[in-house]
Amino acid sequence: MLIPIFALLLILSVLLAVTIGAVKISLSDVYRIVIYNSTHFRIGDFETGIVIGDADFVSRGTMYEIIWNVRMPRVVMGAVVGVLLAMCGVVMQATVQNPLADPYILGISSGASLGATFSIMIGAAAVFKGALATMGTAFWAFLGALGAMALVMTLANVGGGRITSAKLVLAGSVVGSLCGAFTNMMVYIGQDAENMKTVTYWLLGSMTSAKWEKLWLPGLCMVLGLLFFITQLRNLNTLLLGDEAAITLGVDLGKWRRIYMVITSLLSAVAVCTCGIVGFVGLMIPHIVRGFVGSDHRFLLPIASFTGGIFLIWADVLARIVMKNSEIPIGVITSAVGAPIFVYMMIKKSYGFGGGQ
Repeated sequence: MLIPIFALLLILSVLLAVTIGAVKISLSDVYRIVIYNSTHFRIGDFETGIVIGDADFVSRGTMYEIIWNVRMPRVVMGAVVGVLLAMCGVVMQATVQNPLADPYILGISSGASLGATFSIMIGAAAVFKGALATMGTAFWAFLGALGAMALVMTLANVGGGRITSAKLVLAGSVVGSLCGAFTNMMVYIGQDAENMKTVTYWLLGSMTSAKWEKLWLPGLCMVLGLLFFITQLRNLNTLLLGDEAAITLGVDLGKWRRIYMVITSLLSAVAVCTCGIVGFVGLMIPHIVRGFVGSDHRFLLPIASFTGGIFLIWADVLARIVMKNSEIPIGVITSAVGAPIFVYMMIKKSYGFGGGQ
């Protein structure tokens, strides 16, 4: 029953979050505009700000512009990125059998930071010519994340033998430190104060760049990722039993670790390049959900994914309303909320990573 309940809560969060902001909007207006854009079926009239009386009454309304072209893409992006990060956190933690695993500890976010910082501070146009010079920050962040993933997988294979959880975590720590060092160096030698501000804002995460045309890629990746990992629930449960038990049950750990790491790295890279670095979601949400539904991935994966979307939607709402005429980076909100929750989980002695606890 929890799975459809959390799916419904995610949908309701999307609709309610659109109504919150500097301009007051009723839930009925949001509902009518969503129905109209989905089915082209008009339900009644809209409130003040909508031009009534001709065939294209919706497209000419101020309220419509605020709801459909400003707030709705931002809220949907928060939901999609939240689902991606929480889903990747669940799978990564099972894959490396480490409760601290997330895109940060495995170096993916650090690689994305390096790519974005390179694009902003150094300037791609100063290094490359032609099409590569015109690529945006998101593209270079994606390249940086993929490069970090490839380096982690290469280091985890050094010395031969199968890929183990310890090798992946150690390789991720090394790559993360290396990318962080280069990122800090570029920020240190940078002379443009405006670029430094842009880098800082991007590294802390933001949904301000959300547009409908930017949502198709993360949305498609979210759907494909969920469909794939739903077919892998048995393997994910088996991985929690440990290497020896998994091998006894006939699971090829090296093969599946490699597959899961590549897929989660790609999904994390898409999430990071979409809205910047958003911390604690991939680490915190799986632990919170695991605390009340257990470690069975049949329930943990879908509920944690929906919870990640819900959490990031409301974190973004808080980020844009807590200060008047200003916006707090969403990464600040997620970290501020995540830290006390982790303290509570450390104090709560009944919580465990595996074994159904």
